[in-house]
Amino acid sequence: MRTPLRLPTLLVLATAALASACASGGGHKFHDANMDFGSVKVVAVLPFGNLSRDSAGAERVRDVFANMLLASGSIYVLPNGEVARGLSRLGVANPINPSPEEITKLGGLIKCDAVIGGVVKEYGEVRSGSASANVVSASVQMFEASSGRVIWSASSTKGGLTMMDRMFGGGGAPVNDVTESLVNDLLDRLFKQ
Repeated sequence: MRTPLRLPTLLVLATAALASACASGGGHKFHDANMDFGSVKVVAVLPFGNLSRDSAGAERVRDVFANMLLASGSIYVLPNGEVARGLSRLGVANPINPSPEEITKLGGLIKCDAVIGGVVKEYGEVRSGSASANVVSASVQMFEASSGRVIWSASSTKGGLTMMDRMFGGGGAPVNDVTESLVNDLLDRLFKQ
């Protein structure tokens, strides 16, 4: 006869499963096998959509993403102002989610090989009891400027509460460090096919 699991044991197991799921999610990735990514030299990073509670979260993640992509040295990232002027001149109604036709027109106008857009799903502090930590989650897509088709897509989540945070309290890493970790993961997914 089996001995039933006691409530404390079940709570510890459930907490461990939840902590491992929240600590640093992997995410998904898509690479177009027919695309020559070596031909992408200049990109435009569109404003990111924001589904988080922090009204500035998307702008912060976009800024870190564009800066770290430029710092990689393999791709030139057009300045945000140049991208904004191009979107304004074309009269793009929704710069967060442009149509394939708008992407091709933008690519021709500002002379870029690809356009990157994204959405920030979470940005900021999460709490569980007395413990709190920062979490950042985003999905990013790259579109070929000449066709408007998706050639790369990835999502990632970083930060969150660990088992140690839940058991002993703690504040986790600063939100900027978590954001940089998220962007590093996304860029690894872009450059490592």
